[in-house]
Amino acid sequence: MTEPTLRRFPAPWTVVERESSFQIEDATGFVLAYVLFGEDPQRPNGTNRITKDEARRIAVNMAAVPELRGALRD
Repeated sequence: MTEPTLRRFPAPWTVVERESSFQIEDATGFVLAYVLFGEDPQRPNGTNRITKDEARRIAVNMAAVPELRGALRD
């Protein structure tokens, strides 16, 4: 029997909402990625940021990458 491979970024990955971004964290709380959004109605979107809904969808999909889907089900 072989030893299980240790994951460098252990599952589950979670999405945490911040003021102008969503961040994806591994099980230890290490931040893997940020997905920035911008929805300030007082300021034109000169930064070309995506909407909050788009950012949330991207972050959730990143947190459930195919290699981890099996581990999340177990």
